[in-house]
Amino acid sequence: MTKPKGPILIVALDMPTAREALALAARLDPKDCRVKVGLELFTAAGPSIIAGLHELGFEVFLDLKFHDIPNTVARACAQASQMGVWMLNVHALGGPRMLAAARAAAPRGSTQIIGVTVLTSHSAEELALLGLGDPRARTLELAALVRDAGLDGVVCSGQEAGAVRALCGPDFVLVTPGIRPQGPVQDDQRRTMGIREALAAGAHYLVIGRPITQAPDPMTALAACLAELPGP
Repeated sequence: MTKPKGPILIVALDMPTAREALALAARLDPKDCRVKVGLELFTAAGPSIIAGLHELGFEVFLDLKFHDIPNTVARACAQASQMGVWMLNVHALGGPRMLAAARAAAPRGSTQIIGVTVLTSHSAEELALLGLGDPRARTLELAALVRDAGLDGVVCSGQEAGAVRALCGPDFVLVTPGIRPQGPVQDDQRRTMGIREALAAGAHYLVIGRPITQAPDPMTALAACLAELPGP
């Protein structure tokens, strides 16, 4: 597997206000982690939160999971790329034309674009109710669609990371959410994994939210996560 450049950990700033998100980010070190801006924070703060995090030196993963007609998604990706985000994501279920349009809107060498396969909050039972069947099979099918559309990688559970790595090769970026350091504690995440396990399975980047942001001492929690990473 090709080793990624820069920090492996991505701290999810899933907070209701820009003030809270920037206050926490100001206590973090961009050399240790990147940050993720999701739906709640972006809806509350808008594009200005991206600029604020850039001023603090952070590379930003914009986690809005675009899923619409190809032209609409392409324009959204172009706007996000112009904001200078390091990475953004789109739903792989949008299909080949939507994925290709997203890729064309932000050419390689600018913003990385990854496809969301199966949400880690979904259980196998929920996927069956949605007509999506087995999580592993669906993840692999969607990862292949993303790969063939020329996107940089996918978001996938650590439980499917090894199979996706084998299917898509060493340079295909794998971002794994639902990471729970030192003994996973489930909340609304259903398919979780520990830091070392996820990396061993083939993940490039690990998204960690509440174990850091809702810890009594977020800085100590981040340091504990960093201590679990393999050496150079």
